[in-house]
Amino acid sequence: MKLNIDPTDKELRKRLIDYLSQFIYDRRYQLFRSIICNRTRYVTVVLEDIYQAQNASATLRTCDCLGVQDIHIIENRNKFSVDSEVDMGASKWLTLRRYNKLENNTLEAINALREKGYRIVATTPHDNDCTIRELDLSKGKVALLFGTELTGLSELALKNADEYVRIPMFGFTESYNISVSVALTLYELTNRIRSSEINYRLSPDEQDKLMLQWLRASIRNSSLIEKRFFNELKMH
Repeated sequence: MKLNIDPTDKELRKRLIDYLSQFIYDRRYQLFRSIICNRTRYVTVVLEDIYQAQNASATLRTCDCLGVQDIHIIENRNKFSVDSEVDMGASKWLTLRRYNKLENNTLEAINALREKGYRIVATTPHDNDCTIRELDLSKGKVALLFGTELTGLSELALKNADEYVRIPMFGFTESYNISVSVALTLYELTNRIRSSEINYRLSPDEQDKLMLQWLRASIRNSSLIEKRFFNELKMH
């Protein structure tokens, strides 16, 4: 069990990070530092009812590789599962948010994202769509909705989307594989935000919270080490 830190106590969190960082190799800690600087929540991914573990895992791996931190997982009919051989440990470094408490969780996820300031962008051909290259990223944060492998996004998701985006295709096949769709879309959009003036990076406080998450995931018996840290604080 991980010990809780008062979310308002930023200084205590920094001290705990410094303490835990002693228990991993310095080159690994510096790798964490370099990667965390490029993490983003400006673009986030929402997966609705993805049921094939291979596709789910490939999607997580792509998000990690391209620095997209948050993945929102809607489980209405299908449980989201991961194939560790495809995932390659990617889920360990990501923030996965699951919506599975209701009979239909799609609207709950969309409303939660809207409250955080996201534009809801459905990835599907539509009368009012644009291509991924044409999507205006300067208008604010983007939550990209991807649907199930066979039928795509639900009618509820499509009805509640703010915008629609498509990936250009020039062949006979009507759609890309879901994991390929995520990869193509994120590659285009993350390249664009990183070459723009958009402030896409995590805030310093978000970086610290994520660094603590990564350290905890990397250190064996981290909860015992944290307990020792807090005991030492009480003694001083």
